[in-house]
Amino acid sequence: MAQPQGPNDPPTQGAEDLARLLGTDLVSGLPAHEAARRLAQDGPNELQATPRTAAWRRLLSQFQDPLIYLLLGAIVVSLLAWVFEGLHGWPVDAIVVAAIVLLNGVLGHVQEAKAHDAVAALARMSAPTASVVRGGQVQRVPSAQLVKGDLLVLAEGDATPADARLVRAAALRMQESSLTGESEAVLKDPAPLPGPAALGDQLNMVFKGTFVAQGSGTALVVATGMATQMGAIAGMLAATVEQPTPLEKEIVHIGRMLGVAVLAIAAVVVCTILLISRPDSMAEVVGVLLLGVALAVAAVPEGLPAILSVVLALGVQRMARHHAIIKNLSSVETLGATSVICTDKTGTLTRSEMTVVRIVTASGTTDVTGVGYAPEGEVQWAGTRLQPGPLHAEQVVLLSGGSLAGNASLQQADNGAWQVHGDPTEAAFLVAEHKLGATARRKQRFERIAEHPFTSERKRMSTIERDLEHGGERVLICKGAPDVLLDLCTHTRVGMDVVALDERLRAKILADVDALSGDALRTLAVAYRPLAAHEDLQEVDALERGLIFVGTAGIIDPPREEAAVAIREARRAGIRVIMITGDHPRTAARIAADLGLVPPGATALTGAELDVLDGAAFAQAVRRTSVFARVAPAHKLRIVAALQAEGHIVAMTGDGVNDAPALKAADIGVAMGVTGTEVAKGAARMVLADDNFATIIEAVREGRGIFDNIRKFLRYLLSSNMGEVLTVFLGVVGAGVIGLTAPGGALVLPLLATQILWLNLITDSWPALAMGMDPASDDAMARKPRHPGERVIDAAMWWGVVQIGIVVAVATLLTMDMYLPGGLIEGDRDLANARTAGFTVLVFAHLFNCFNARSETASAFANLATNPWLWGAVALSALLQVAVVHLEVLNLAFGTAPLSPGQWLVCGAMGSTVLWFSEVRKFFKRRSLRPPR
Repeated sequence: MAQPQGPNDPPTQGAEDLARLLGTDLVSGLPAHEAARRLAQDGPNELQATPRTAAWRRLLSQFQDPLIYLLLGAIVVSLLAWVFEGLHGWPVDAIVVAAIVLLNGVLGHVQEAKAHDAVAALARMSAPTASVVRGGQVQRVPSAQLVKGDLLVLAEGDATPADARLVRAAALRMQESSLTGESEAVLKDPAPLPGPAALGDQLNMVFKGTFVAQGSGTALVVATGMATQMGAIAGMLAATVEQPTPLEKEIVHIGRMLGVAVLAIAAVVVCTILLISRPDSMAEVVGVLLLGVALAVAAVPEGLPAILSVVLALGVQRMARHHAIIKNLSSVETLGATSVICTDKTGTLTRSEMTVVRIVTASGTTDVTGVGYAPEGEVQWAGTRLQPGPLHAEQVVLLSGGSLAGNASLQQADNGAWQVHGDPTEAAFLVAEHKLGATARRKQRFERIAEHPFTSERKRMSTIERDLEHGGERVLICKGAPDVLLDLCTHTRVGMDVVALDERLRAKILADVDALSGDALRTLAVAYRPLAAHEDLQEVDALERGLIFVGTAGIIDPPREEAAVAIREARRAGIRVIMITGDHPRTAARIAADLGLVPPGATALTGAELDVLDGAAFAQAVRRTSVFARVAPAHKLRIVAALQAEGHIVAMTGDGVNDAPALKAADIGVAMGVTGTEVAKGAARMVLADDNFATIIEAVREGRGIFDNIRKFLRYLLSSNMGEVLTVFLGVVGAGVIGLTAPGGALVLPLLATQILWLNLITDSWPALAMGMDPASDDAMARKPRHPGERVIDAAMWWGVVQIGIVVAVATLLTMDMYLPGGLIEGDRDLANARTAGFTVLVFAHLFNCFNARSETASAFANLATNPWLWGAVALSALLQVAVVHLEVLNLAFGTAPLSPGQWLVCGAMGSTVLWFSEVRKFFKRRSLRPPR
């Protein structure tokens, strides 16, 4: 057999020419030995899947974070200090920090353990076997063994195992939504195309990974494996780099910043103490160095990674209750920063339920209310329910006729939901017929005798029914494209009468059809004819002549009502919404206008129009256009890249194989959970369990609330740790001023290491975690999206952290001075009692600071009752502090001494100074933000 040549454009070539180029035969296919030779030469018909990352590698990746590196460094330093001190006791600091690091890693690993490799999912979608003709015999072979030139045999329900050019098609409809985004099953036609066409318009091609929805056919394989359209997408997916989320980038920045701060703190403290105390021995120098190291370790918010993970995990759980499944913890916050949402149309903005909305017959036009498959609504004329009369009679014939000329069924499930089986467009007639109240009579009256299926050549379907109300008379019912049926008709139905179809009536019918199409409605017409007893039921062409035209139905996949509300809410939040679909431009523009996404009359930009634009023109088009139709996967990637290049945080929705590369490239990919392919779910970071656009907006609201809460507990943790650091630093520097001295001039610390550890335990853990559970503020969607360059911790927050730290340190040290002999305020208590009082003031200051940190401007007394978890955390911490002060066993462990009731009141009052200072500061800040009168 001759060596095959590569066809340049199979859709534009005739089947015979293509067979000659491929070195095959249109009847007998390839000989077995030639198929074996080509398989050895070209390799198997398989997609190249990226090996799945080992579980241990995924676990280790959880520790590749600057904050974790900082904590690991703290563990090492703590262990070294423990060794230098003679291995006394247990290295408690190192153990606690190590446990926090391990907990953080396990939390992240468990949350992300269910993520699937997207390219591997692509491979699993392929059909395991295929029917081919080889050597003149139809045989079933593994799909991996298909080669170019094989003659495929396609039947209803088959998955297409390779890209192939149709040779023959009998009523062949392909479900290509996973590849092209087209919601309807596509009617195929083997005729050559006049020129190159977009993927969704290549009607003589079938593609790997798509399915035969109806009919049968044969086709020549023109591409296998990675050379197929699905292979090209797999290649793009493998080459697409998943971008880190804004939160991941910010955590890297915070980690670096804290690392520098910790080193600076250690250096300043050590140098200051060395200059002041002037140690005489190396042992004293080592002691000072260990103090600086311990203080630097204390400055690190050890609980930050774990609290961040827990808060994000709680956000994931809340989103799950709103039907949004988050696969990656840090993606939760990304939603809050989203500035553009690129969304698919079918099923996301629309219900994915074809619905008859308008009917045109000779006596007038009616509107059908209600959407979806639930038969709830009515047929209306002039805004009121259609009453019996000529128009009603015509509507009954049209809807009952459309229901008879189809094979779909409408059923109510046990849970009350209505479901369809079969073609959604055929089901639309059944639902509309229910609304008119004609279903029961039609079922009793007619009995099917024969059927002539829809084919690409005929563009219509006919059934022959026995009319039991008219003595078993046979009637042909025909449904199809209006222009096709009109050519077969000689009469039209007017009320109960049948009149001749003259040119005037024909022109009116065509004008009505154009009006429906102009409103982006899919049109189907119905005609019928009583059959004479002698007519042969197999003579289809003869039977489908002299028909009586009834009317035309306008059908659409209606938009979701909640999607329109969600789009308005997105606009209010400063988020731009863009529709990107593989559907027809007119349909896309109509749905977008119905949803308020674009003004009425706006047009969609097509993939073909995008192809002719250069880089600058493409960026300009993306900037100005809100509806894109008939787009290919490469277009979606370019649109995402163009938006990201302008600094946008992009969320991209999708459900098909064709969406996967763009889902992966977007800042947050959102896959459909009901209709989405495994490939799309694997590439996305979020999955919508209900395929509803409104769920995305609800998730954005949650994401913004989570970001606010992250800022709250960061503000709290950093200001609290700043208070501890400054207390120790200023206490050492000003020890002589406040009477913090010991006989012989030995260095006395205002806080013990165990007390610092206790502070971190009871104030840096559950209070911060409770702050992360604050409900989202009412105005979360009233502000513009956060700019990608905006820091989680900005300069204003840092200045606030330093101010709070100074107030906390001053209040703590003044309290100690009140009880210590000497200093600024004469006292009469011993060091243990004074240190305990200062220690308690520090705890109370942190707890008061919980309420301060909830907002930069709002008073701490506002919304006090909105977070019961915070009150519980504060109460628990206070009780634990009482225990550490008054239980003897804890006195020994933490170097504390009991306090009198009066001292407790003083500690509470001194701790509250941070609250009053913040209230004054916020008052002036609110005044500065008021617009001038």
